[in-house]
Amino acid sequence: MSHYESQVREPLIIGHKTYHDITEDIARPIENKSGKLWWFAFSIALVTFLYGLGCIAYTIGTGIGVWGINRTIGWAWDITNFVWWVGIGHAGTLISAVLLLFRQKWRMSINRSAEAMTIFAVVQAALFPVIHMGRPWVGYWVFPVPNNFGSFWVNFNSPLLWDVFAISTYFSVSVVFWYMGLIPDFAMIRDRAKKPFSKKIYGILSMGWGGKAKHWQRHEELSLVLAGLCTPLVFSVHTIVSFDFATSVIKGWHSTVYPPYFVAGAIFSGFAMVQTLLSVMRKVMHLEDYITRQHIELMNIVIVVTGGMVAVAYLTEFWVGWYSGSRYEDFTYFSPGAAVGPYWWAFWALIICNVLVPGLLWIRKVRRSFFWTFVISIVVNTGMWFERFDIIVINLSRDYIPSGWTMFMPTFVDVGIFIGTNGFFFVLFLLYARTFPAIAQAELKTILKSSGESYKKHHTEDDHHHEH
Repeated sequence: MSHYESQVREPLIIGHKTYHDITEDIARPIENKSGKLWWFAFSIALVTFLYGLGCIAYTIGTGIGVWGINRTIGWAWDITNFVWWVGIGHAGTLISAVLLLFRQKWRMSINRSAEAMTIFAVVQAALFPVIHMGRPWVGYWVFPVPNNFGSFWVNFNSPLLWDVFAISTYFSVSVVFWYMGLIPDFAMIRDRAKKPFSKKIYGILSMGWGGKAKHWQRHEELSLVLAGLCTPLVFSVHTIVSFDFATSVIKGWHSTVYPPYFVAGAIFSGFAMVQTLLSVMRKVMHLEDYITRQHIELMNIVIVVTGGMVAVAYLTEFWVGWYSGSRYEDFTYFSPGAAVGPYWWAFWALIICNVLVPGLLWIRKVRRSFFWTFVISIVVNTGMWFERFDIIVINLSRDYIPSGWTMFMPTFVDVGIFIGTNGFFFVLFLLYARTFPAIAQAELKTILKSSGESYKKHHTEDDHHHEH
């Protein structure tokens, strides 16, 4: 009875699975050869990554004048992508840390991939400020390190410097948290490995894990401590990213709604990216019994909630822009001027992708559909990119004096670098899926007797028998 769970709850593991079945299913993609579909996806990702790498090399060799930026819009495509990638990196730690503290069992099938997504997304985000420096070889100057330049020191009053500390801390803690969860699974692969080289590598990665009671005790204690550290980081990192805008004097940016609005938007886009990746991975890696409709629906509920928060923030921004009566507040990213101005297409793309389309998730059939979840998740991430584009480009395109009014058009280098980071992200994710256990099998086994389909049926039959 200690493993009893209400029959109202849907099973989180479907099929008549045993502990051995879980081990076999999780280890199979690592131990078997890659399929044609994996190689096809990897080839496309690698080609786009190499193209983006070429654009980065061209930028460094020539200068950032090859981008579409001008004297008015100095922040454009690159900072848009930076904020977008940081936002995507939020869902992984939220799923792992916050849901672990709240003892949510449904996180166990999706947390590993979400954590990996976080790390790979933060790597992409970190590329853009370094390139934007123009001289990336002196990128270490953003850290307060001893130097030979006399009084040369970083400006601690700048939110851009706060970004450096916030994101590097977030990345470090996320990597440790991710690796901690992998240790028992590395030991499982080590014990099953037949090749001496694989056995050696996974033996080093598992750090001598033996599965003893003391090992598990320390593992669970440290996981809780790291989850406690990660939770405030989830909210602080994107809050600090929002300070890049909120602490400025640019019209449309100096808004107190930005910190909570950015955090809600980050979780909104992050969960959408998790849905995109898991929708593909459950089919390609044959994990349909572990990533079920129940998981998809619960994540969609989070998307609906955070999407509602974002919509309220949009309404607030639009109301302030209109009610203030300030001519400078018009043509900000949420104002009547933006809706009919030269960037009207970006404004309405944002409204359609982030407000109207996610509203379909209120319908239960849509919320539980794998196909529509996949489509809507891509639309949401497109809309969140347009949101960041609108905040930066629309606000900067209309300066305080008409002589500073200008338009931004990206060049092939801007677009190439963005495509390249997407390729790099999927290269890392596909390599991860082939070499690391995609699901935390050790955690999954702890809920088999309470949330496994066959065990729940057994409990139901027992209940009927006792009632009779």
